[in-house]
Amino acid sequence: MSPGIFEFTPGRLPLLVSVPHAGTCIPESIRRQLSAVATPLPDTDWFVDRLYSWVVETGVGLITANYSRYVIDLNRPPDDAALYPGKIPGLVPDRTFSGHCVYEKETPDADEVQRRITKYWQPYHQAIRAELDRMREIHGYAILFDAHSIRSAVPGLFEGKLPDLNLGSFNGQSAAPGLINTALGVFGGQNRFSHVADQRFKGGYITRHFGHPSQNLHALQLEMSQTVYMCEDPPTYDHEAAAKVQPLLELLIRRLLAWNPDSA
Repeated sequence: MSPGIFEFTPGRLPLLVSVPHAGTCIPESIRRQLSAVATPLPDTDWFVDRLYSWVVETGVGLITANYSRYVIDLNRPPDDAALYPGKIPGLVPDRTFSGHCVYEKETPDADEVQRRITKYWQPYHQAIRAELDRMREIHGYAILFDAHSIRSAVPGLFEGKLPDLNLGSFNGQSAAPGLINTALGVFGGQNRFSHVADQRFKGGYITRHFGHPSQNLHALQLEMSQTVYMCEDPPTYDHEAAAKVQPLLELLIRRLLAWNPDSA
């Protein structure tokens, strides 16, 4: 039996955590077309769903995609418009982050791309929209926290080594200043992990599309270097490393929940 498009646990608090890139499911019809380099799914946000699984126990909602970004990238716009300058893998990636071909031969045509949008992309985004609207109706506002990770060094995308924690708010447009400052205050209150805001990662389509402070909808993206919580080669969850960043993530979520737009 094929897995669902995503797993979703609604919360009782005004915050939803989204994990769009940790999925590893690939329909067999697509898997047979992948190149040898792409078959191991090297661009997966490994174990991010595991890293944030605890939030449901606090009353925070959690939605996690089951399918790989090589099926379709849920953090790209449906018209595949560029989010960043340069060659960034698009809605249905034909290149890995390292520049290798995703497909052994032909890439998906327009009809296949539309099929994947309808089957995989739309349900995920519809679920986010419905949950944000529900939370806003109850609480007066809603916060979306889009959780990601990436290899610490990807020469095809950025120079050098990535900072540990990369906060994105679309240059301050996707969330209220007070909420952004709350997150930065958490990161600035410790010296174990390096952090930046709105530099290489400003927030993808999910953050930009759903974050509208004027409508009481706030969205932040956190892109985490994978060396923070795992071994990159081969991808392996590092319990000891994860245990060091977990308290910071818990503090971050608590502080975001304590923020209120009326006191901003």
